[in-house]
Amino acid sequence: MRRAFIRATAALAAIGLSARAAAQQAPAPAGTAAKSAKGGRVKVVYQLSEGIDQAVRAMANLRNHLNAAPDTKIVVVAFGYGVDFLVEGAKDSRGNTFEAAVGALGSSGVEFRVCRNTLTARKISEQSLLMDAKIVQAGVVEIARLQFDEGYAYLKP
Repeated sequence: MRRAFIRATAALAAIGLSARAAAQQAPAPAGTAAKSAKGGRVKVVYQLSEGIDQAVRAMANLRNHLNAAPDTKIVVVAFGYGVDFLVEGAKDSRGNTFEAAVGALGSSGVEFRVCRNTLTARKISEQSLLMDAKIVQAGVVEIARLQFDEGYAYLKP
């Protein structure tokens, strides 16, 4: 019980510090190039792991992100049920497929990476994935690598 309280307190403190740091940065005007404080291109990794509903939200987030900051480098990493929208023929609750949205985002430079461990565990063939999807061995490892080695910011819609 005490450990849970300490963990919760630490998590809340981290969230507070993150929010404070974000509030101190003035937003860039719409349509301006996305640059980091270090002068390089802003890079963001989106985690999708919860299924079709999360993917629908993410498609809107990704379009909005690119509209506001078109020079942002974006990688979507899907694992668990998050891979479902990248399977050919996958549909949202309205019956819309994801091929066009994923293709348009891919044409805008968004990369889609899928966890091989998930594909193996769920018996999903690589051939059933949309053409824009690239395979990585482990989704969580890819997210950690992008954050640690390449300086990507992390978002989970």
